[in-house]
Amino acid sequence: MTGSGPTLADYGWSRPFPTRWHDNDVFGHVNNTIYYAAMDTTVTSWLLGPGGHRMVEERDPAVVVASSCRYFASGAFPDTFVVGLRADRVGTTSVSWGLGIFRESDGELLATGTFVHVFVDRETRRPMPVPDPLRTRIAADLVPAPPSSPTH
Repeated sequence: MTGSGPTLADYGWSRPFPTRWHDNDVFGHVNNTIYYAAMDTTVTSWLLGPGGHRMVEERDPAVVVASSCRYFASGAFPDTFVVGLRADRVGTTSVSWGLGIFRESDGELLATGTFVHVFVDRETRRPMPVPDPLRTRIAADLVPAPPSSPTH
């Protein structure tokens, strides 16, 4: 997959995700469920940190309505993953997060994935608009710049 997939530079924010011995499965590599945990942890870390969204205290928590992962190479303990995060789409009530999982030691792309959050009213569980302060932080930190046009 070298050269044809995203690089860590394609993501606006990243965090390390160390693997643990028990993350390996019977095939000797990190089990697929751990990749989902790495992605969920990364999105939640950004929301609680730079995003400033206190999900437990907020009136409008975000719930995951869809997720996916595509695997390109295997990681294994004691690898540390670096998970890149960007916002691929910001809608009225939802955010589609794009993620890339890379091996820290050599930068190899291991997987890409998506998580879709819908913001809901805590009481009614009905969709609510993405909070404006969060929308502003996402736009500043995580929305990729459009590709520049070649000049002739």
